[in-house]
This record gives sequence, C-alpha cells and structure tokens, in this order.
Amino acid sequence: MTPTAPEPYTIHVEDAVLDDLRARIRNTRWPDQVPGIGWAQGTELDYLRGLLDYWADGFDWRARERELNAYRHHRVELDGIRVHFVHAPARAGDGVPLILTHGWPSTFVELLGLVPLLTDPAAHGIDGPAFDLVLPSLPGYGFSERPARTGVNYRYVAGLWHRLMRSLGYERYGAGGGDFGAGVATLMALDEPDRVIGVHLSNLELPPYTGPGSRPLSDAERAFLDDNARWASVERGYSAIQSTKPQTLGYGLTDSPAGLAAWILEKWRTWTDSGGDLDRRFGRDFLLTMVTIYWATRSITPSMRDYADNRWHGVTLGPDDVVGVPTAVAVFDHEFAPEGTPPREWAQRLYRLTRWTPMPRGGHFAPAEEPELLARDIAAFFAGQ
Repeated sequence: MTPTAPEPYTIHVEDAVLDDLRARIRNTRWPDQVPGIGWAQGTELDYLRGLLDYWADGFDWRARERELNAYRHHRVELDGIRVHFVHAPARAGDGVPLILTHGWPSTFVELLGLVPLLTDPAAHGIDGPAFDLVLPSLPGYGFSERPARTGVNYRYVAGLWHRLMRSLGYERYGAGGGDFGAGVATLMALDEPDRVIGVHLSNLELPPYTGPGSRPLSDAERAFLDDNARWASVERGYSAIQSTKPQTLGYGLTDSPAGLAAWILEKWRTWTDSGGDLDRRFGRDFLLTMVTIYWATRSITPSMRDYADNRWHGVTLGPDDVVGVPTAVAVFDHEFAPEGTPPREWAQRLYRLTRWTPMPRGGHFAPAEEPELLARDIAAFFAGQ
C-alpha cells in the first residue's frame, strides 16, 4: 500500500484544555508522605507540589508551543492512523537520511537538541556528514494515533517507519534511538536490511538469543544479568502493571495532572544522570513541555500499551536473528545504574557491532542529557558507512 503524502502540522492546544488543566492542578487532593523519606517510595511530595504550582501559574505553554512550531512538523496516514513526525533536513546539500525514535516515558521533544548538531555539524565543530533527520512520535504518543487493537509492537512500528521514510522519498537510511526506539531500529534492520545503512543505539532494548546452540555466557554477561535482576526487583513495578493492566492505571493518570507528572518524572529522575536534581539537570520548562503533551493529547494510556503489546504480542528472537548491518552502541555511564552497563559481548550476540563507545556521563534519555556527546558519536559512525 502506498503511503499518503505527509501534510504540514501545527501544534495547538485549545485554551479550554489548558484552563481545565490549571483548575485540576489547583484542586489536587494530595496524599501524605512519611517524614524524611524523600524519593525512597516514589515522587517526593514537596517537589511535586512546587512543580505543580509552577505548572499552574508560571509555566508558559504558549511560549513552548511557539518554540516547538519552529520545527517542521508533519503528519502522514499510515495503516489507517495519523503519525506525527518532525522533518529536519540538512542545512546544506544532501544529508544522510536518519530516523531516530524516542521511548517511554518520553516524546519527540527528547530528540530536538540533536537537530542543530546533526543538520549542521560543521557549525558546531562536529566531524562527519550532515543528516536529514526524521523524528517520529511513536503510535499513541503525543500527536500520533495508535491503532485500536493489540499487537502494536516493535515489528509493527518498524514497518510503519519504513513506509514513512519511503513517503519522504528515502530509499536507504540510517535508524536509531533508545528504549522502545532502540527496539524499533533493531527490527527495521532485521526485517529490511537492504534499506538500512546502519543502526545507532543509545541503549540496548532487546535481549539476544541465549538458548540452545548459543555460546556460554561470559563472566561479565552473567554479572550484567545479575545486576539487572537486582535492579528489576526494586524498580520494575511500573513495567509489571503497564504490561498487564495499563487500562486501570490509565484512568488515574489521565484524570490527575499530579498523578501524571509524578508517574513520568520519577522515571526521569531515576533513569538519568541527574544527581537527583531534575530541575537543575533539565529545567522545569523542558519537563513540563513533555508532561503537557501527554496531558493535552490524553496519550499516557496508549503509550503504556507498548508494554502489554511487546510482552504478550511481541517479538521472540531466535538463533538466526542477527542484525547484519553495521551497528554502533553509545554506552552511557548512568544507563539505569552504573553497575548495570552491558558488556560488549552481550551486544555482539545480536548485532554486527562496528562501534562501541563508553560515555563518561549521561543516562537513559541521552539525547536530552548529553546531545553533543551523542551527536558526535552518531556523526562519527555514519561517516564510515
């Protein structure tokens, strides 16, 4: 099926939505908190109160909306749904086409800091080619619709993204991203390798095949899996509920700005190299821009369905599933926890690994945390393809 032509899109949230948001914030029913416990049991009460006060009476969504609309937004119909994306061509000449995908709980906004660095790298002292960037919103996130069915997994989205790139006239292109975006990029290369120049990942999403016939785990791989198991025992509750009962959770998060902000921003604090200070690391305007997009589009529930779809209707990799196109992995120091850094041989089980770059800082949301480090690694990798 031939995709429809992309159409320009302008972000605009109705005044009534913003007025309702502020009213709900001011009428928040707050829980108690054990004195002195801080963030140990979740988002700290004092922090969230202060943030929501600013959200209601200091945050200027219209200013942020104008900043977002300075980029070239489009929507295109693919498989009966409208998919949102930012298209940022190289500032001069023909750029290397590159589609980058965010994950959860994030939005395309996480990736915008890469736009000037990769569309005009020479102006920022970055060696390597310029890029034509395509930054889509995952189905069900923000301004992208999600099919009203199950099975919207990595492979499904990978197929959409191939169609999206063809709708823009690109026949061969790079793919990359982090979190769910890393899974999508991996399936793009597995399913249509002739179209993919190379894959660049800012973290590893899909576990490789380790069943019968695979080589034994190394000591480093066993230690990595043990670290992940320890991390999961205290941090993966969100995944358990989102992969089983996202609808039930969605009622509260769709109805309560406090609940939505607490759910999203606790992950941004825990998963990033923030030193526990979200406001200093990212700024309240950046954080609330993302949360407002989730709020205004009512997209938190469909976004959480990624966990259910990829768990129960997902992709199981077999011994023959190896990404044959060149792959680079940027290994950020605080990817969930420093002791959880994957060993290189773990990635080599799944990818034809041609670049492995340990980063001195940064975490799970690398494009927002360390855009220059990431942009330099992307440019250096694709310069060799």
